[in-house]
Amino acid sequence: MTTDTPVIEMPAPQVRERRADGMPGIPIAIVLLLLLLLGAPALVVLGGVLAPGAGPIALIVLGILLAIATLIGLCGLTPVAPGEARVIQLLGRYTGTIRTDGLRWVNPVTTRQKVSTRVRNHETELAKVNDADGNPIQIAAVVVWQVTDTAKAAFEVDDFVEFVAIQSETAVRHIANSYPYDAPEHQLSLRDNADEITGRLSAEIAARVTAAGVEVIESRITRLSYAPEIAQVMLQRQQANAVVAARTRIVEGAVGMVELALDRLAEHDVVELDEERKAMMVSNLLVVLCGDRGTQPIVNTGSLY
Repeated sequence: MTTDTPVIEMPAPQVRERRADGMPGIPIAIVLLLLLLLGAPALVVLGGVLAPGAGPIALIVLGILLAIATLIGLCGLTPVAPGEARVIQLLGRYTGTIRTDGLRWVNPVTTRQKVSTRVRNHETELAKVNDADGNPIQIAAVVVWQVTDTAKAAFEVDDFVEFVAIQSETAVRHIANSYPYDAPEHQLSLRDNADEITGRLSAEIAARVTAAGVEVIESRITRLSYAPEIAQVMLQRQQANAVVAARTRIVEGAVGMVELALDRLAEHDVVELDEERKAMMVSNLLVVLCGDRGTQPIVNTGSLY
C-alpha cells in the first residue's frame, strides 16, 4: 500500500439501506385509541346487558380480542426524532429504514433499532509512534463523521462507533509512520505539510470505515510533537537548522548587494577600482552586511591609495 492512494481491502457489503417510511402514526393512533377506549368497552358492556346466550358471550369475547388487538397495534407506533433513523427487522430479516421524522406506524411484530445519523466527532488518543525517520513522536487527530448507510452500520459491523474509533487510530498511526516529522522543502513532512497530510489521513480513514456505512467529513491533526525524551535534542537541531538557513539567506543577500554596488559604480563611472581595492571593498561590505553586530566605520580623509 502506498501513502498516495490508500488501498484498504474490505469485504463486500451484504446489505444496503433501503427506505421504509411506514404509515402516518397520528391517524392510526387516534383510531386505535378510539377502538381501545370506546369500541372494546362498548362490546363488553353490550354483551353484559343482553340476555344470557351465545350472542352476548361472543360480543364479550370480541370486545376482549379487540382490546388485545388494539394494544398490539399501539406497539407499532414508532417515534422518529430528527437526526436519527430506525432500522426495521421482521423475524430477523432487514426490511428497510425509516428516516422520516415524526410518529410513524410499522408492523408491531418488527424490531426497530435506533441509529443516529447526526454528525459526530471522534478524537483519537495521544499516540506515541515512530515517524518515517524512526524518531518517536506524539500525535492525535479529530475525525468528523456521519452515518450515511444505516443498514451497513447495523449489520456489517458489531459496533460501528467502536469500529470508527479503532480504524481512525490505525490510520493515524499509519500516516505517522509514513512521513517524517520534519524534512527538507522538497519532501512531505508532518509538521510543514498539514493540508496534504490531513487530506491523505481523511482518505485513508474513509477507505477503512466505508464498510460500516460511515462518511468521513473531515479529519485534522490536533496534537503533534516529538516525544519528551528527544524533544530537547530535536529543538536544538531545529534551532541550528534555523540559524544555518538564516545565515545562508543573509550571505546570499549580501553577495547580491555587493554585486549590485560594484555594477552600479562601474556603470556610472563613479570611481575606478583595481582588483585589490575591489577585493578590499567586497571584504568590508560582507563584514558589514553579514555581521550580527553593528560595525564601527573608520573614515579615511586622505588619499584612496
